[in-house]
Amino acid sequence: MTRRARAIGQEDERSDARERALILLYEAESKSMAPTDVAEAQVLVPDELTRLLVTGVEQQGREIDDLIAAHAKGWTLQRMPTIDRNVLRIGVFELMSRPEVPVAVIIDEAVELAKRFSTDDSGKFVNGVLSAIVVKVRGA
Repeated sequence: MTRRARAIGQEDERSDARERALILLYEAESKSMAPTDVAEAQVLVPDELTRLLVTGVEQQGREIDDLIAAHAKGWTLQRMPTIDRNVLRIGVFELMSRPEVPVAVIIDEAVELAKRFSTDDSGKFVNGVLSAIVVKVRGA
């Protein structure tokens, strides 16, 4: 159970999976490794949703990064904080590949991750970029 889940007195497995995926993606980028290699090297096998998110971001990375780059006005991928970049990657993957998950849930979860793990302005930044991308990806 994550600190957030303990703090609110409940466990949300999907939120925890997104957090674990973010940590694995961050580690992979920091070590210049493939995300799936980092996931496979874990002592405890990541849960199914965490694996789906990590694998999906890796497999669709170019398309995901192109969407982020096209909608992050005034920011290049390289200039973004690493956490923000990976939060956006998870969010874009979910928007593209998990139509059963409501847009509001995806954006809210991404904003919360950015607020918790990145800069003071990251939540707003992530919200803005994902809100622009959702129009392209889901036509909403």
